[in-house]
Amino acid sequence: MEMILLLAALVSFVLTVVLGRFVLAELRKLKAGQEIRKDGPTWHAGKAGTPTMGGIMFILGTGITVLVLGWGRMLEGEFDHLYVYLFALIFGLIGFVDDYRKVRQHQNEGLTAKQKFILQLAAAVVFLVLMRYEGLLTNDLYIPFFQVSVTINWIVYLIFAAFVIVGCVNAVNLTDGVDGLATGVTFVVMVFFAVTAALWQLTTLALLPAALAGGLAAFFVYNHHPAKVFMGDTGSLFLGGAVAALGFATDMPLILIPVGIIYIAETMSDIIQVAYFKATHGKRFFKMAPLHHHLELSGWSEAKLVAVFSGITLVCCVLAYLGVQGRY
Repeated sequence: MEMILLLAALVSFVLTVVLGRFVLAELRKLKAGQEIRKDGPTWHAGKAGTPTMGGIMFILGTGITVLVLGWGRMLEGEFDHLYVYLFALIFGLIGFVDDYRKVRQHQNEGLTAKQKFILQLAAAVVFLVLMRYEGLLTNDLYIPFFQVSVTINWIVYLIFAAFVIVGCVNAVNLTDGVDGLATGVTFVVMVFFAVTAALWQLTTLALLPAALAGGLAAFFVYNHHPAKVFMGDTGSLFLGGAVAALGFATDMPLILIPVGIIYIAETMSDIIQVAYFKATHGKRFFKMAPLHHHLELSGWSEAKLVAVFSGITLVCCVLAYLGVQGRY
């Protein structure tokens, strides 16, 4: 099993590196440059014009890999890895539409928040119902570390799960604000899901996170500071969809709390900033939100942010792994 997962990571890495050269060239031809937020750090203005929508690289690399290496499994009727990929792809398509509108309109606004929320919520509900229908999802809420499960009414669970997915997807999207940050953090998360799925003999499902880990490692070649390309909402929403879907496909959504600690911290910093600003009539709790911008203004380099945030994620993933070893 370990060999097929390593092969998936390697194949996806090579494919993404090769495809990346063509994708980057096409993005430059299309002049698909990123518009930088006016309220962001002033030094980010130099990143204006850097090609965006680069997430297409690892989306294609991962997709080809799981289709080819998982073909035999699909002939045997195993489609869980495909369901997760297609679900993430739907979110990637939502992000692509958002990115494309930004590029065409030459501003940092694409779909409205309401449009994105409705599309994401609908995708989440369809995915959850499909997984339930296929017998790949229960309404038993597994609690890591305590090795117990609590049965919840299916409708209540569906509502809870749909909002967890939408929240997770947007948290990953929010983390993508520094060169290589979402890439590095999510690489670690994908390794965690590949290892745990393999531990539980979920070989077919494990193909997806293993391949995506390889794809992200390859994308980092283009995305590390100074980035040659950004993943855009195309990539970050795809990653968010993959992270959330894997949490439910492995039937342990609460594990998203420790493995996604950075996503949560980024989101909470944004919420705290807005709430504090309104409560104090204009004062700021952080120098700038989300958290990575606050740390940038405190003197952290982009490379340090990626290293520290990825390191924290690694520690939390190791702890999460210890907390779920008794799952099966």
